[in-house]
Amino acid sequence: MDYRKMQNKIVVRLDKGEEILEELVKICEKEKIKLANVNALGAIREFTVGLFETQNKKYESTTYNGDFEIVSLTGNVTTKDGEIYIHIHLAAADKENKVYGGHLNKAIISATCEMFIDVIEGKVERTFDKEIGLNLFDFEK
Repeated sequence: MDYRKMQNKIVVRLDKGEEILEELVKICEKEKIKLANVNALGAIREFTVGLFETQNKKYESTTYNGDFEIVSLTGNVTTKDGEIYIHIHLAAADKENKVYGGHLNKAIISATCEMFIDVIEGKVERTFDKEIGLNLFDFEK
């Protein structure tokens, strides 16, 4: 991984074999990022995405292996209990242009990933909502 910081923007290159979420956390820790918007594209060889089932309030995840292009990777950085909290969604296409996606749990780079992090001044904390079953934005904290 390598990156450059330009004012409130960070441009990142992730390399073959690296895991997207792990590398994003490393950058956020090093740069002390508490709030940001994230987007990226690139190529991955393995990824796990989930779908939140609202009835039973849990994620069902699926892992895919092969050659995939990141069609869209978008999400945000916030905090929960003062710690970095990453929330990313991914859509990736196979060689037949079939797209698979959902809440990103893991993604391993096969070639490269080009990521842009738009750092926002401030902080948004998350709090677990029992009724919904998710960690939601809490603007009161």
